[in-house]
Amino acid sequence: MLTKSKSLWLGLCLTSLVIPFSLVANSNHQASASNEVSVSQLYANSSNKNLGRPLARELQGKPVVVDIYSSSCGACRALAPTLSQLKEQYKGQAHFIVFDVSNRETIRDAEAEARKYGLEDFFAKYKSQTATVTIINPDNGDVLAQHRKNNNLSAYTSVLDNAISQR
Repeated sequence: MLTKSKSLWLGLCLTSLVIPFSLVANSNHQASASNEVSVSQLYANSSNKNLGRPLARELQGKPVVVDIYSSSCGACRALAPTLSQLKEQYKGQAHFIVFDVSNRETIRDAEAEARKYGLEDFFAKYKSQTATVTIINPDNGDVLAQHRKNNNLSAYTSVLDNAISQR
């Protein structure tokens, strides 16, 4: 038979195991339910949501939509119709850049394109996170939105509409 103090101690030990487990289980459930990673989650280790500088001159004046894509990525293929709709809807109003990381050759090409546009640090950071779509203000490098595995069209159109209306 357990004494009252041993019973209390055992209860506290078990509680300390159950609470962290329930927090982890709850956060995993929430993340899998939405399949979307917010900007704050992707930039959790940085002090701001800015690339640190304006993008290349040819990108100025229109929001930039950057897609990290791989042909072997199922989420990228699922996202393709949404991005196709965005490209059609915002033709001439936004720039669209696709960094293809399907193989060594496409990665080399994507790295060169990233350097050309002033996105080399961004590419280095996110090249392994396929199905990531980022909307950037090219004038100052501000990240306006960043989603991963999110094919909800309105998540992108609301940000693009706002960015375009502020020009």
